[in-house]
Amino acid sequence: MIKLGPAGFNGDFEEGLMFLKKNKLRAVEIPFTYGVRMTNDTAKKIAILNEKTKISISVHAPYYINLAAKENEKIIASKKRIMDSCERAHHMGGNYVVFHPGFIMQRKRSDVYEMIYQNIAQLQDSLNSQGFKNVKLAPETTGKISQFGDIDELLKIRKEIGCELCVDFAHLYARNQGNIDWNEIFNKLKGIKHIHSHCSGIEFGDKGEKKHKILEKEFFKPIAKQILKRKLDITIISESPVTWEDSLKMKQVFNSLKPQSI
Repeated sequence: MIKLGPAGFNGDFEEGLMFLKKNKLRAVEIPFTYGVRMTNDTAKKIAILNEKTKISISVHAPYYINLAAKENEKIIASKKRIMDSCERAHHMGGNYVVFHPGFIMQRKRSDVYEMIYQNIAQLQDSLNSQGFKNVKLAPETTGKISQFGDIDELLKIRKEIGCELCVDFAHLYARNQGNIDWNEIFNKLKGIKHIHSHCSGIEFGDKGEKKHKILEKEFFKPIAKQILKRKLDITIISESPVTWEDSLKMKQVFNSLKPQSI
Protein backbone atom coordinates (compact mmCIF):
# COMPACT_ATOMS: atom_id res chain seq x y z
CA MET A 1 0.00 0.00 0.00
CA ILE A 2 1.08 3.58 -0.71
CA LYS A 3 0.22 5.99 2.10
CA LEU A 4 0.54 9.74 1.52
CA GLY A 5 0.11 12.59 3.96
CA PRO A 6 1.41 15.88 5.34
CA ALA A 7 3.71 16.90 8.13
CA GLY A 8 1.31 18.58 10.55
CA PHE A 9 -2.46 18.90 10.83
CA ASN A 10 -4.77 21.19 8.90
CA GLY A 11 -6.82 22.77 11.70
CA ASP A 12 -7.32 21.01 15.02
CA PHE A 13 -6.68 17.30 15.44
CA GLU A 14 -10.24 16.18 14.65
CA GLU A 15 -10.56 18.46 11.62
CA GLY A 16 -7.16 17.37 10.37
CA LEU A 17 -7.90 13.66 10.64
CA MET A 18 -11.26 14.08 8.90
CA PHE A 19 -9.66 16.13 6.09
CA LEU A 20 -7.14 13.34 5.53
CA LYS A 21 -9.85 10.69 5.41
CA LYS A 22 -12.01 12.75 3.03
CA ASN A 23 -9.09 13.21 0.60
CA LYS A 24 -7.93 9.59 0.86
CA LEU A 25 -4.63 10.58 2.45
CA ARG A 26 -3.68 7.81 4.84
CA ALA A 27 -0.81 9.25 6.88
CA VAL A 28 0.26 12.24 8.96
CA GLU A 29 3.49 13.09 10.75
CA ILE A 30 3.32 15.14 13.94
CA PRO A 31 6.29 17.55 14.04
CA PHE A 32 7.73 18.36 17.46
CA THR A 33 10.01 20.90 15.78
CA TYR A 34 11.03 23.02 18.77
CA GLY A 35 10.28 20.63 21.59
CA VAL A 36 7.87 17.93 22.76
CA ARG A 37 5.12 20.21 24.06
CA MET A 38 2.25 17.76 23.69
CA THR A 39 1.04 16.04 26.87
CA ASN A 40 0.38 12.32 27.09
CA ASP A 41 -3.31 13.11 27.68
CA THR A 42 -3.49 15.01 24.38
CA ALA A 43 -1.71 12.14 22.62
CA LYS A 44 -4.30 9.71 24.02
CA LYS A 45 -7.12 11.96 22.76
CA ILE A 46 -5.63 11.83 19.25
CA ALA A 47 -5.62 8.03 19.45
CA ILE A 48 -9.32 8.05 20.38
CA LEU A 49 -10.19 10.46 17.54
CA ASN A 50 -8.22 8.31 15.11
CA GLU A 51 -10.33 5.24 15.89
CA LYS A 52 -12.80 6.63 13.31
CA THR A 53 -10.28 7.63 10.65
CA LYS A 54 -7.53 4.97 10.91
CA ILE A 55 -4.78 7.35 9.77
CA SER A 56 -1.18 6.13 10.10
CA ILE A 57 0.56 8.47 12.57
CA SER A 58 4.30 9.10 12.81
CA VAL A 59 6.29 11.68 14.76
CA HIS A 60 9.24 13.91 13.93
CA ALA A 61 11.38 14.45 17.03
CA PRO A 62 12.72 17.97 17.73
CA TYR A 63 15.28 19.33 15.29
CA TYR A 64 17.91 19.99 17.94
CA ILE A 65 19.23 16.46 18.28
CA ASN A 66 22.86 15.42 18.00
CA LEU A 67 23.77 11.89 19.04
CA ALA A 68 27.41 12.64 18.17
CA ALA A 69 27.76 15.83 20.21
CA LYS A 70 31.14 16.49 21.82
CA GLU A 71 29.42 17.41 25.09
CA ASN A 72 27.87 14.49 26.95
CA GLU A 73 25.04 16.66 28.34
CA LYS A 74 23.90 17.38 24.77
CA ILE A 75 23.75 13.68 24.01
CA ILE A 76 21.72 13.06 27.16
CA ALA A 77 19.33 15.88 26.22
CA SER A 78 19.05 14.52 22.66
CA LYS A 79 18.15 11.06 23.93
CA LYS A 80 15.50 12.53 26.21
CA ARG A 81 13.92 14.43 23.30
CA ILE A 82 13.80 11.23 21.26
CA MET A 83 12.35 9.15 24.11
CA ASP A 84 9.76 11.84 24.90
CA SER A 85 8.77 11.72 21.22
CA CYS A 86 8.51 7.93 21.41
CA GLU A 87 6.30 8.15 24.50
CA ARG A 88 3.86 10.52 22.74
CA ALA A 89 3.90 8.33 19.62
CA HIS A 90 3.06 5.31 21.79
CA HIS A 91 0.05 7.05 23.34
CA MET A 92 -1.13 8.31 19.93
CA GLY A 93 -0.99 4.81 18.48
CA GLY A 94 1.83 6.00 16.25
CA ASN A 95 4.71 4.12 14.73
CA TYR A 96 7.84 5.75 13.25
CA VAL A 97 9.74 8.38 15.26
CA VAL A 98 11.97 10.29 12.87
CA PHE A 99 15.07 12.22 13.95
CA HIS A 100 18.24 13.73 12.48
CA PRO A 101 21.09 11.61 13.93
CA GLY A 102 23.97 14.08 14.30
CA PHE A 103 26.86 16.07 12.85
CA ILE A 104 30.37 15.11 11.69
CA MET A 105 32.15 18.27 12.99
CA GLN A 106 35.60 17.71 11.40
CA ARG A 107 35.90 14.15 12.72
CA LYS A 108 36.31 10.80 11.04
CA ARG A 109 32.98 9.48 9.79
CA SER A 110 33.88 6.09 11.27
CA ASP A 111 34.24 7.63 14.76
CA VAL A 112 30.93 9.47 14.42
CA TYR A 113 29.30 6.28 13.17
CA GLU A 114 30.42 4.43 16.29
CA MET A 115 29.03 7.15 18.60
CA ILE A 116 25.67 7.27 16.85
CA TYR A 117 25.49 3.49 16.62
CA GLN A 118 26.03 3.13 20.39
CA ASN A 119 23.47 5.81 21.24
CA ILE A 120 20.76 4.45 18.94
CA ALA A 121 21.41 0.96 20.33
CA GLN A 122 20.83 2.34 23.85
CA LEU A 123 17.66 4.09 22.70
CA GLN A 124 16.45 0.83 21.16
CA ASP A 125 17.01 -0.94 24.48
CA SER A 126 15.06 1.80 26.30
CA LEU A 127 12.22 1.49 23.79
CA ASN A 128 12.01 -2.24 24.38
CA SER A 129 12.23 -1.98 28.18
CA GLN A 130 9.41 0.59 28.32
CA GLY A 131 7.13 -1.62 26.24
CA PHE A 132 6.63 0.75 23.33
CA LYS A 133 6.19 -2.23 21.01
CA ASN A 134 4.72 -0.42 17.99
CA VAL A 135 7.15 2.51 18.03
CA LYS A 136 10.09 2.36 15.61
CA LEU A 137 13.20 4.53 15.77
CA ALA A 138 13.80 6.03 12.32
CA PRO A 139 17.01 8.06 11.88
CA GLU A 140 16.57 10.17 8.74
CA THR A 141 18.78 10.52 5.68
CA THR A 142 20.08 14.07 5.92
CA GLY A 143 20.56 16.78 3.32
CA LYS A 144 23.80 18.48 4.38
CA ILE A 145 27.20 16.90 3.78
CA SER A 146 28.23 18.05 7.28
CA GLN A 147 25.51 15.84 8.78
CA PHE A 148 25.74 12.14 9.51
CA GLY A 149 23.08 10.19 7.66
CA ASP A 150 23.72 9.03 4.13
CA ILE A 151 21.65 6.07 3.06
CA ASP A 152 24.44 3.50 3.41
CA GLU A 153 25.26 4.58 6.98
CA LEU A 154 21.64 4.32 8.07
CA LEU A 155 21.01 1.01 6.33
CA LYS A 156 24.05 -0.42 8.15
CA ILE A 157 22.74 0.84 11.51
CA ARG A 158 19.30 -0.59 10.72
CA LYS A 159 20.79 -3.99 9.96
CA GLU A 160 23.01 -4.06 13.05
CA ILE A 161 20.54 -2.66 15.61
CA GLY A 162 17.11 -3.60 14.27
CA CYS A 163 15.74 -0.06 14.15
CA GLU A 164 14.23 1.46 10.99
CA LEU A 165 15.13 4.53 8.94
CA CYS A 166 13.39 7.42 7.23
CA VAL A 167 14.35 7.92 3.58
CA ASP A 168 14.12 11.59 2.69
CA PHE A 169 14.23 11.67 -1.12
CA ALA A 170 14.83 15.43 -1.28
CA HIS A 171 17.74 15.17 1.17
CA LEU A 172 19.35 12.39 -0.87
CA TYR A 173 18.99 14.51 -3.99
CA ALA A 174 20.67 17.48 -2.26
CA ARG A 175 23.50 15.39 -0.74
CA ASN A 176 24.30 14.15 -4.23
CA GLN A 177 24.08 17.56 -5.89
CA GLY A 178 21.14 16.37 -7.99
CA ASN A 179 23.25 13.58 -9.51
CA ILE A 180 21.22 10.61 -8.38
CA ASP A 181 20.10 7.28 -9.78
CA TRP A 182 16.72 6.45 -8.21
CA ASN A 183 16.94 2.87 -9.45
CA GLU A 184 20.16 2.45 -7.45
CA ILE A 185 18.59 4.03 -4.36
CA PHE A 186 15.58 1.73 -4.46
CA ASN A 187 17.80 -1.30 -5.06
CA LYS A 188 19.45 -0.48 -1.72
CA LEU A 189 16.03 -0.52 -0.04
CA LYS A 190 15.17 -4.04 -1.22
CA GLY A 191 13.94 -6.29 1.54
CA ILE A 192 12.50 -3.52 3.73
CA LYS A 193 8.93 -4.54 4.45
CA HIS A 194 7.61 -0.99 4.82
CA ILE A 195 9.54 2.14 3.83
CA HIS A 196 8.89 5.33 5.77
CA SER A 197 9.88 8.38 3.75
CA HIS A 198 9.71 12.14 3.21
CA CYS A 199 9.55 14.13 0.01
CA SER A 200 9.49 17.78 -1.05
CA GLY A 201 11.20 20.04 -3.52
CA ILE A 202 14.66 21.14 -2.40
CA GLU A 203 17.15 23.91 -3.01
CA PHE A 204 20.82 22.93 -2.61
CA GLY A 205 24.38 24.16 -3.06
CA ASP A 206 27.87 22.65 -2.93
CA LYS A 207 27.40 21.79 0.79
CA GLY A 208 24.04 20.12 0.22
CA GLU A 209 20.58 21.18 1.37
CA LYS A 210 19.70 24.86 1.66
CA LYS A 211 15.92 24.74 2.12
CA HIS A 212 12.81 22.78 1.23
CA LYS A 213 10.59 24.17 -1.50
CA ILE A 214 7.30 23.35 -3.23
CA LEU A 215 7.35 19.98 -4.98
CA GLU A 216 7.42 19.87 -8.77
CA LYS A 217 5.65 16.95 -10.40
CA GLU A 218 8.58 16.28 -12.74
CA PHE A 219 10.90 15.86 -9.74
CA PHE A 220 8.58 13.36 -8.09
CA LYS A 221 7.59 11.39 -11.18
CA PRO A 222 10.73 9.16 -11.44
CA ILE A 223 10.41 8.33 -7.73
CA ALA A 224 6.74 7.42 -8.17
CA LYS A 225 7.59 5.24 -11.19
CA GLN A 226 10.07 3.23 -9.10
CA ILE A 227 7.52 2.77 -6.32
CA LEU A 228 4.80 1.56 -8.70
CA LYS A 229 7.15 -0.69 -10.68
CA ARG A 230 8.38 -2.37 -7.50
CA LYS A 231 4.90 -2.50 -5.88
CA LEU A 232 6.32 -1.08 -2.67
CA ASP A 233 4.63 -0.74 0.70
CA ILE A 234 5.56 2.85 1.53
CA THR A 235 4.52 5.95 3.45
CA ILE A 236 5.52 9.33 1.97
CA ILE A 237 5.20 12.42 4.15
CA SER A 238 5.25 15.83 2.47
CA GLU A 239 7.63 18.29 4.14
CA SER A 240 7.26 21.06 1.57
CA PRO A 241 6.13 24.60 2.51
CA VAL A 242 2.61 23.51 1.43
CA THR A 243 2.40 20.03 2.93
CA TRP A 244 -1.30 19.42 2.27
CA GLU A 245 -1.24 20.64 -1.32
CA ASP A 246 1.88 18.65 -2.15
CA SER A 247 0.47 15.47 -0.56
CA LEU A 248 -2.42 15.77 -3.01
CA LYS A 249 0.03 16.59 -5.81
CA MET A 250 1.88 13.32 -5.16
CA LYS A 251 -1.44 11.53 -5.28
CA GLN A 252 -2.14 13.12 -8.69
CA VAL A 253 1.24 11.94 -10.00
CA PHE A 254 0.63 8.35 -8.90
CA ASN A 255 -2.85 8.33 -10.46
CA SER A 256 -1.53 9.85 -13.70
CA LEU A 257 0.97 6.99 -13.98
CA LYS A 258 -1.45 4.31 -12.86
CA PRO A 259 -5.13 5.33 -12.55
CA GLN A 260 -6.69 4.59 -9.16
CA SER A 261 -3.35 3.53 -7.70
CA ILE A 262 -4.03 5.74 -4.64
